[in-house]
Amino acid sequence: MRRQHIKKQVNKPAGRAKKDVWYKLDLSATVYPTLQRRDFSSVYRLSVKLKETVDPALLQQALDLTLPRFPTYKVAIRKGLFWRYLEPNNRPGPFVQEDIKNPCMPMHFKGNNRYLIRIYYFDCRISLEAHHCLGDGTGGMCLLQTLTAVYLGLQGHKITPSGFVLELDSEPDPGELEDSYMRYATAKVKPPRPAEKTYRVRGTKEPFYTLNIINGVLSVREVMAVAKKYGATITEYLNAVLLYALLQKQQQEFHLTYKPVRIAMPVNLRRFFPSKTLRNFITMVYPSIDPRLGDYSFEEIVTQVHNFMRYYINEKFLRGDITTNAATKHNFLIRIVPLFIKDLVVRTFYTRVQDKNSSAGLTNMGALPVPEDMKPYIDRFDIYMGQPFSSRTNCAIISFEDILTINFASSIVESDVERYFFRRLVQDGIHVKIESNRSTELI
Repeated sequence: MRRQHIKKQVNKPAGRAKKDVWYKLDLSATVYPTLQRRDFSSVYRLSVKLKETVDPALLQQALDLTLPRFPTYKVAIRKGLFWRYLEPNNRPGPFVQEDIKNPCMPMHFKGNNRYLIRIYYFDCRISLEAHHCLGDGTGGMCLLQTLTAVYLGLQGHKITPSGFVLELDSEPDPGELEDSYMRYATAKVKPPRPAEKTYRVRGTKEPFYTLNIINGVLSVREVMAVAKKYGATITEYLNAVLLYALLQKQQQEFHLTYKPVRIAMPVNLRRFFPSKTLRNFITMVYPSIDPRLGDYSFEEIVTQVHNFMRYYINEKFLRGDITTNAATKHNFLIRIVPLFIKDLVVRTFYTRVQDKNSSAGLTNMGALPVPEDMKPYIDRFDIYMGQPFSSRTNCAIISFEDILTINFASSIVESDVERYFFRRLVQDGIHVKIESNRSTELI
């Protein structure tokens, strides 16, 4: 097998002059370590399925070459008196591992030589798991695609860096390392957050370390045609399908009174603000339906989601949302409160208020740009939001060429929401191929 010559040396030290470089956690990242439990970490997974079986030794070589280009991922998390921070990690690793049945396992800060990423392989698949305190799915996808490009380069395939594939020999752009929230938190008003409690799925909690995965593989063209029929985008249509599934689930159960169903949906702020950051730069919007107002047809759900997206997802509203989030970092009194008190307050607020503001999570990375000379070696991509903080299901969507994958991850036995979701797609004439790590009779 031919090997492409790569000038950058394996595990080349970043240099003694950079030894003391450290990074403040970005605005979103300050929350994720606070929620850390023995049985929970804010971990997401991105996967690429190649058309040939992965060579683990070559993958390790590619990882050793790639990771130094991403200084905010080659780090360990540390705790100070007032804030946590990231410092360079020059310990051995991380080391590629054969994949496991239950992904997105808790990522303990002192394990894995203090690295906050994992790289897995199985058959034709390469998977990256990252702790959310490092960055969001965009940063993780840059790392995964660059790693894949370097791996293919070591096999002798010439890959031209573009899009998510970064040039290894270039120094990181300062914009890749910044906390973009603080740059754009400039609105003159801080809009309030939704505070009403929502419907929560009732289910039987799975044993510790169990994550149930159900994937749907669809055609982008088919989904787009159906969404267009309803006058919606793919994201709007799939949000409406998930709201419909949650409404069906609530109606199946006994309730004295119904509650609103609401989806927590991350929005990639890079679409609205010029940022190159590879760290977190997302905010949440919450499309919802309130069944107490009456029965909704599916067409009405789609229309409501469509109008919600048009009203809320724009630069002005999103800037206000960033400003609300950034208020805590700007507050002098909060800044001087010791970290253990901050942790207690944030954890209590999230558990009692924030986590109850949504019935499920849904993220859509959309159509992935991939270098043209890399496309022939790739079959598809997958994304998983990881283990939910509480007993519910999360949905993540990604597409490449004509393959759209919808990946559900839950920590409960019942799969009613997923069943209602995919049945709705089939009713609309969309062909769905189901994959899962659980027994078929539960799907």
